[in-house]
Amino acid sequence: MSISIGIHDLSFATGEFVLPHTALADYNGTEIGKYHVGIGQHSMSIPAADEDIVTLAATAAAPIIARHGSDRIRTVVFATESSIDQAKSAGVYVHSLLGLPSATRVVELKQACYGATAALQFAIGLVRRDPAQQVLVIASDVSKYELDSPGEATQGAAAVAMLVSLDPALVRIEDPSGLFTADVMDFWRPNYLNTALVDGHESINAYLQAVEGTWKDYSEQGGRGLEEFAAFCYHQPFTKMAYKAHRHLLNYCGQDTDKDAIAQAIGLTTAYNTVIGNSYTASVYLGLSALLDQSEDLTGKSIGFLSYGSGSVAEFFAGTVVAGYRDKLRTEANHEAINRRKPVDYAGYRDLHERSFPTDGGDYATEEQTSGPFRLAGISGHKRIYQAR
Repeated sequence: MSISIGIHDLSFATGEFVLPHTALADYNGTEIGKYHVGIGQHSMSIPAADEDIVTLAATAAAPIIARHGSDRIRTVVFATESSIDQAKSAGVYVHSLLGLPSATRVVELKQACYGATAALQFAIGLVRRDPAQQVLVIASDVSKYELDSPGEATQGAAAVAMLVSLDPALVRIEDPSGLFTADVMDFWRPNYLNTALVDGHESINAYLQAVEGTWKDYSEQGGRGLEEFAAFCYHQPFTKMAYKAHRHLLNYCGQDTDKDAIAQAIGLTTAYNTVIGNSYTASVYLGLSALLDQSEDLTGKSIGFLSYGSGSVAEFFAGTVVAGYRDKLRTEANHEAINRRKPVDYAGYRDLHERSFPTDGGDYATEEQTSGPFRLAGISGHKRIYQAR
């Protein structure tokens, strides 16, 4: 009998502020239906001036450490495409803020929005090698585009932390995986830019190509049949993309694209992304969180995961929900993370969007805005200074 490894615990955090899409529509004169219906977005999380991928990550991971302790965690894998340093892993700051043991390896992974799935798979490999250990996987991103650009309405910010372990309490991750890589320029951010560049039409086509490629490989590797899955968690750059992707998969497999069947397969997975916005690496696992929190009972059911990262790398894999999982969910805390956000008007959002630290190595403090447990206090001598509160 093969050993069972997967997601033992899952927690997420998001920004201090929220910008409703009605405020964005009022500013730029867009018909609100283009946002609410066209891309399936209602609001976006905006980080405070003293929040970033590190503070979000630490906030997401802290409840996991509080519940399970850190004695068995020997590896932290931090997935992001919003990196704050070309050399030092953002996870090292999180390791410090959470007081994790020094006998820990910490690394950062990057491949657009796919990075968290790579981290999850690497973590499973480590646990298979040494079943006594647990791996803390963190996906944290701030999605940022130029003001007044087409991508602006899809922005968001969130971090998801997952504890990967033997005999998981939530979801057992299965073999095989379907893999796909293609060199495309659909979305990218050169080192000299603070905001991403995106070719929207090319990105949708590349995503759909990856859906076909991963499913083809998954099937050839002996994976489950399409009819065996109770639900599907897709990467959601905007929530309507999940619907496009699943419809495309059904068409590719020669299945009927019944509207109600599609809604049943993925409808519950979009609840958090609809109000948080695109969280890049965290997106597909926010979808999982929303699905587990809302479904009546998924015990023993299989979930399909399609993780896509522009550029592009994608993976399709399956997970089976474990008996007793509902006792381990953080549904109330997840709702609180969303509901605690303070509304910000468009002018306030623009101010936060355009803020950046000077690059002269001086001493600069950040305004105290976040009500979360960790904050970016400032910068001094080119060093970021974080505080636990």
